[in-house]
Amino acid sequence: MNAYADQKLGAADIAALIRREISKGSLQLHDRLPPERVLADTYGAARGTIRKALTRLEKEGFVETRAGSGTYVVHKPEESSASAIENATPLELMDTRFALEPHICRLAVLHGRHSDFDRMEELCTHMEGCVDDPVGFSEADTDFHRALVESTRNGLLIWIIDQIASVRSQDDWTRMRHLTLDAKTIGTYNVQHRQILNAIRTREPERAANIMKEHLETARLSLTRASDT
Repeated sequence: MNAYADQKLGAADIAALIRREISKGSLQLHDRLPPERVLADTYGAARGTIRKALTRLEKEGFVETRAGSGTYVVHKPEESSASAIENATPLELMDTRFALEPHICRLAVLHGRHSDFDRMEELCTHMEGCVDDPVGFSEADTDFHRALVESTRNGLLIWIIDQIASVRSQDDWTRMRHLTLDAKTIGTYNVQHRQILNAIRTREPERAANIMKEHLETARLSLTRASDT
């Protein structure tokens, strides 16, 4: 019986869990990950979901898949960043995002390309189809915010947001997701995501930043209420 039997983990969740193991040193540089079938048993997921998780990690530079050999760790974490990630709480995550993401919206207006906006449009459409699917919504939500920061062409910001996203592997975060992501809340987030994207498309940096602040305030309030239950 696996440790995640009571959780429905998507590719983003599994990628975050493996990323966390790499960041804190449980999986080290040059280590080979277990085979897909073993990872599928460990996380209680289909092998296709495992492949998607590994593809995410490969794109982020954490692992490398070698034909006929397996998947290997290629990322060497710094101890200080690993400790901060391991000890972060969901509310600390929200506070950090609040400090960064409104300005990321401004930079997206300056540096974003039509292809970036089209990608975010696809993710908005996907999220709107996940009103009754918190796991699917959560995965697309992570992809939306990463697509947003990628549109800035700022490598340091992309790296920071990837570190923040790894907090999703925390047990507290998974519990909070189950408590907060109901259909009404997902619907509210979907409206806000659309508004952010529309403001970026129409090159309104301050409007986009302000809507992002509203979005993050909504999420923080939801987390605060859930933490009191």
